[in-house]
Amino acid sequence: MVKYELGQIVKAIAGREIGQYFLIVQLDEKYVYLADGNSRRLEAPKKKKRKHIQITHAVAAEIAEKLSKDDKLSNAEVRRSLKDFLKL
Repeated sequence: MVKYELGQIVKAIAGREIGQYFLIVQLDEKYVYLADGNSRRLEAPKKKKRKHIQITHAVAAEIAEKLSKDDKLSNAEVRRSLKDFLKL
């Protein structure tokens, strides 16, 4: 079974944002809530069904830690994490 985590980097495989990378900022049983810091900000994350994303097994550790502790997180930090991942 696929494991979803806060701070995990995923790729959209369906919908208008196909091919874009996002971070998981919230989870429930059926949906994940995604943000990229630009078009989808932390204030209004994209609600997407789990079957419409592809996981990358990469987790932004500092983002995951802040999300689990409910610390303040900025859109700039989300953008920086995604940018660092895409450079690899």
